[in-house]
Amino acid sequence: MIAAGSRLGPYEVLSPLGAGGMGEVYKARDTRLGRTVAVKVLPQHLSSSPEVRQRFEREAKTISQLSHPHICALYDVGNQEGVEYLVMEYLEGETLADRLVRGALPLEQTLRYGIEIADALDKAHRQGIVHRDLKPGNVMLTKSGVKLLDFGLARMQPPREAPALSRLSALPTQEKPLTQEGTILGTFQYMAPEQLEGREADARSDIFALGAVLYEMATGGKAFSGASQASLITAIMSSEPAPISVVQPLAPPALDRIARTCLAKDPEDRWQSAADLCRELRWIAESSQAGAAAVAPVRVRRRRDWVAWATAGLLLAAGLYLANELHRVRGIARPALHAFLMAPENTTFHSIGDDAAPVVLSPDGERSVFGAGGKLWVESLRTGATAALAGTEAATFPFWSPDSRSIGFFSEGKLKTMDATGGPAQTICDAPNSRGGAWSSSGVIVFAPDVRSGLFRVPASGGTPAPLTTLDVRLHTTHRWPNFLPDGRHVLYLAANHAEPQSAQTGIYVVSLDGKENRRLLPGFGSAQYASGWLLTVRDTSLVGLRFDPGRLSVSGEPVRIAENVNFDSGVWRGTFTVSTNGVLAYQLAQGSARGQLTWFDFAGRSLRTVGEPSQAYSPRISPDGRRALVILGDPNNDIWIYELERGVRTRLTTGGLVNVSPLWSRDGTQILFSSQAGLEDFVISTMPSDGSGQRRDLYRYRDRIEPTDWSPDGRTLLCAKGNIGDSRIWVIPLAEPSKGFALVPSSAPQNSAQFSPDGRWVAYMSRETGQDEISVTPFPPSGAHWQISANGGVQPHWSPDGRELYFVSAAGEMMAASVDGRGSRFEVKEVRPLFRVNIYTGPRTEVLGYDVAPDGKRLLVNSAGEAGVPRVALVTNWTAGLPK
Repeated sequence: MIAAGSRLGPYEVLSPLGAGGMGEVYKARDTRLGRTVAVKVLPQHLSSSPEVRQRFEREAKTISQLSHPHICALYDVGNQEGVEYLVMEYLEGETLADRLVRGALPLEQTLRYGIEIADALDKAHRQGIVHRDLKPGNVMLTKSGVKLLDFGLARMQPPREAPALSRLSALPTQEKPLTQEGTILGTFQYMAPEQLEGREADARSDIFALGAVLYEMATGGKAFSGASQASLITAIMSSEPAPISVVQPLAPPALDRIARTCLAKDPEDRWQSAADLCRELRWIAESSQAGAAAVAPVRVRRRRDWVAWATAGLLLAAGLYLANELHRVRGIARPALHAFLMAPENTTFHSIGDDAAPVVLSPDGERSVFGAGGKLWVESLRTGATAALAGTEAATFPFWSPDSRSIGFFSEGKLKTMDATGGPAQTICDAPNSRGGAWSSSGVIVFAPDVRSGLFRVPASGGTPAPLTTLDVRLHTTHRWPNFLPDGRHVLYLAANHAEPQSAQTGIYVVSLDGKENRRLLPGFGSAQYASGWLLTVRDTSLVGLRFDPGRLSVSGEPVRIAENVNFDSGVWRGTFTVSTNGVLAYQLAQGSARGQLTWFDFAGRSLRTVGEPSQAYSPRISPDGRRALVILGDPNNDIWIYELERGVRTRLTTGGLVNVSPLWSRDGTQILFSSQAGLEDFVISTMPSDGSGQRRDLYRYRDRIEPTDWSPDGRTLLCAKGNIGDSRIWVIPLAEPSKGFALVPSSAPQNSAQFSPDGRWVAYMSRETGQDEISVTPFPPSGAHWQISANGGVQPHWSPDGRELYFVSAAGEMMAASVDGRGSRFEVKEVRPLFRVNIYTGPRTEVLGYDVAPDGKRLLVNSAGEAGVPRVALVTNWTAGLPK
């Protein structure tokens, strides 16, 4: 935010006018000419994005070519100390979107504004410019008429069309109000069918949008609506809005014809130029039909009621015929339609890591279940309505019953089931650290109860689990991600070895429910699912399909690429995709976990500068002198590297094929401490010189997973996460006598991320004791007392260097700061406030620390994933369209 009185070149900022995804707009005074102007500024946190900067520059170049009384004029462009800005005509009035909140416009205003918009579009089209984002929010109503705004999406030449299946991976997430950037550009409610399909947008696409705007001005309602992207796209692609004359009986019939022609699905059937449309609107305005309609409303209404019923009958008959034809040809003529699923407001999908709950479609394709905000949600794909399921806090890896009425999930070390509409959860059996479940039509659930286990079967009504598969530890140490075939008697699953995950013996296997048949179908590393004659799995970042005969249990043919840029969760060896039995596919795009960028931020959320190149480095720890940072980098061995923060140069510290985790600095910066996995079970805590000059020295070996999270200020004590990932406890280890370790907090709830305060008197940590991850503080040495800091979810605690603030990340993805006082015997929380929203890259582990506080307390080093860090789940209907028959 730029303060009033600040100067951008000769322009003095007076007050803010508004802000959006593409810039901040300020009222300003041109000190040279003494006139009031509007200055649009590209914020610094966006200026680092080449795409955003290109759009900003394109808007300036586009407007500079247009001079028209109904297009907002551009006066100047500038750049001051890295701040790019546009200087535009200052407009007094309101947007058409704001006016439409009060309802439909009078006919005279609808026609007048429609004529002015069409005239402005005609000017742009004659210059070879297509707006591509015409909507009420981009139309300003002033005393002198309309002004067309925001040419940020305009293009002189439309982009070349991409192949249908690859286009989806470029689609963006949905933002209120359904504004999209990427291959699909514009705002969904006003987008033409060809734009939704990713084809070229030309002048006729703008005419479609103007038809939708005309309809809304005349009726007060949108031409197309839907509660979700999927239903909205379906409406635009296949339905027609009610005639204007039915919604507004006094509207002239000719306006119906104009809007209907604008909104034709095929561009060839629309008005072919904005000039033609402008002439038609002028003809209506100048004719006497509107007045004639006003003198006999009752007679006209009756006639139109009959026409409406007759039209509805014809449409119903046509719809039944088309439905019959579509059923007859079995979808041959139906294209795949692409959209996105959205997480509920103020949440993000919790879809990566050991404690994830990724999106899973119901078998009938009507609903999805997913984790967000610390609980499970169920969404209707028809209406977009979402509902949180009480009693599912911290639930992981949900799956559906075959009738799509119930869900299974894992929580508190148990396998549980619940009605998909909510209600009490039923505990089925123990599952300490599961890797997936599947529910058969015969009422049997097959699941992996632990990270290193075979598959088990148990009645869905409850009972004692029985082994289904047995591990041969010479070949495999885990069987996971079961998925039933349609016969309900065979289960697909992944078999792999932790020591060598992608060995020659790793693959997708199939086992019969009686356990008598068990064999490998094909080599592969990841989960697999069958649907519509195809066996789907993720290879690298491509979702591929192989022809599969479920009767013969045989794979044939070469892999076919179905979608690009699909996430593979390397932490749990699972492709993040799901498919229904009726042709609906959903998958998470790989950008959400692909890489991060070490970035310095101030406490207002401003990006100061980056360190090095984007990479898969995670878990940054700044040295005590602030000059270096430890990170984990490498797959699968997770080596420890050191970044020189000024130069951005990194150096490897550890080698040798061990899995290294949790690097920490000694208080003088001369040593680092870390944990390594040695063999199949043991973990070793070691130290080594931070300059790489000496050998590692092993301090402590433990027969379980143990990861240091902090080293006490006096160097005598370690805080560790002990136990399975996602189900660990905080363990205190005295370095002088490691065997005398003890639990910090006497609780069975999962705990992690323990951090000493700078004076060593307090420990902040994450606990799931309330049912969701929250930040608490306890004294050290422990006394049993504790104070909860966060109120609605929190992870990744960090102290300020002076110990007066405690930072953490909220469940909504905001960096938070708690002002605290620990000088006395009691700990006091004074205030908890949000700082800024942040998308942190944590690699394959969602619970690891993704940021650190500089020793001077003035900056944060964030492992930033940017907008790519927001999990994006693509939805495809009729995904088999275009595949080989």
